[in-house]
Amino acid sequence: MYTKEELFLAISTVIDPEVGFNLVEMGLIYDASCDEDGNAYVKMTLSTKACPMHQLIQQWVKEAVQKMAGIKSVEIDLVWEPEWNITMADEHVKKALSR
Repeated sequence: MYTKEELFLAISTVIDPEVGFNLVEMGLIYDASCDEDGNAYVKMTLSTKACPMHQLIQQWVKEAVQKMAGIKSVEIDLVWEPEWNITMADEHVKKALSR
């Protein structure tokens, strides 16, 4: 129903409140898919297991995908492998955060 790129575009509206960059450019979204019935799947991580906003961020991702027409369900798979690090972020994020 939706491509990985379309799902990533929707998720890119979610901004990490600590650093001000979206989750896609942070490299926190590992995969996304959607079947023909509108069941979406998002594999993601967070910058740290101790993130105090982990439940809220997952909810924001779910809501961003649910806004897409025809989406019936969204499964969030929060994983810790591979462990996130700054090399996974886009170049402009790396530059901004390395200052």
